[in-house]
Amino acid sequence: MNAGNDEPRPIHFLDQSIEVTFRTPPAREKLPHCPDGFIWGNHTYRVVEILSEWTDFTRRGRVARNMQPAHAAVASHRGSLNVGRFFFRVRVNTGQIFDLYYDRAIKNVDQRKGQWFVYSELTYGE
Repeated sequence: MNAGNDEPRPIHFLDQSIEVTFRTPPAREKLPHCPDGFIWGNHTYRVVEILSEWTDFTRRGRVARNMQPAHAAVASHRGSLNVGRFFFRVRVNTGQIFDLYYDRAIKNVDQRKGQWFVYSELTYGE
């Protein structure tokens, strides 16, 4: 499928919330592994291949300034309470490639769990 270009490029920026499915749920909800599938809009997608995964523990907004520098340096590598995103680049059963992420931030007092998003759709080639 890779037509000579090793790096996928975004074709659609989405950043929309999704519902994910797991055959085996993560042992710790805020330290998730890649989901086995997701529901976005009226479509259900099954993950057939994990292409890559990475984390981003950057503190944003007000929380970027509420830590001592030494603690902030440690948190930037391991995360801290309700801060951090877990990214997964996946190929789904339709052949499409998506970047998904889990954001550990609480949305509000009633929704303390993190939230899953489909970030972008990607393609290889021109």
